[in-house]
Amino acid sequence: MYLNTPPRRTIRLTRRGRLALIATGAVVAGTAVAVPLLSPESEKDTKPSTLVIPEGWRAGQVYDAVDKALALPPGSTRNSLAKAKLKLPSDAEGNPEGYLFPATYPLQLNGKKATPEALLSFMVDTAGKKFNGAPVAAGAQRNAMNVYQAVTIASIVQAEAASKADMAKVARVIFNRLERGMPLQMDSTINYALNRSTLRTNTNDTRIDSPYNSYQRMGLPPTPIDNPGEDAMRAAINPAPGDWLYFVTVKPGDTRFTADFAQHQRNVAEFNALRKSASPAR
Repeated sequence: MYLNTPPRRTIRLTRRGRLALIATGAVVAGTAVAVPLLSPESEKDTKPSTLVIPEGWRAGQVYDAVDKALALPPGSTRNSLAKAKLKLPSDAEGNPEGYLFPATYPLQLNGKKATPEALLSFMVDTAGKKFNGAPVAAGAQRNAMNVYQAVTIASIVQAEAASKADMAKVARVIFNRLERGMPLQMDSTINYALNRSTLRTNTNDTRIDSPYNSYQRMGLPPTPIDNPGEDAMRAAINPAPGDWLYFVTVKPGDTRFTADFAQHQRNVAEFNALRKSASPAR
């Protein structure tokens, strides 16, 4: 977002990012917290029995978590994709992003230690059951898109919405921009292209040469940008009614949606002022 009025093609919708970190053995992503993957000190030699995949994790984060949970060398799960034979839609072209469904998965399958291939298949099969049912398929058709496009929209909603209550509104902004032939201009797609999570996107970032650069390219990105949960998927097929084209989370619990760019700029100015006042003095 900029303080001065930029050309339409450089308007930023939001500075929200999705932060993910590993802290004291617990996996934290956005508002979702996974069960510890490391054994408590009081229970030495006790191995974890489940793996929790939070909503909004990217495929790379899932691969790393599976490696860690199964005590495998880094990169093992990613390298297993070729032999996993995942049941993905043809549009995915073998890329499971968006279909590693966030849920709790057992690390023992059929009485044996799970393999990366088995866990990835479990996740993709779970996504298939969630996404390919009549409600989602009918909702996608009602909005003139296929299920894969709906998952892609849901992944952006998952990354951008500050709360569950905002998801359907964010989805409406996406639809409104697509219907008006406007670029989506979502920071979350830039973050995905640059393999990062940040609240700041600068002008140089918006000029990168990437199919995920939704500032420069029209329409949806070529794949989902994370693995969305059911709430985001519901929002993607049932966007809230509204004419909004812009939104910004001014402060926690206060996301403002508007169709008026001048009002959006005032909201952005307030966001920047609050952020500046909260920054520690140097």
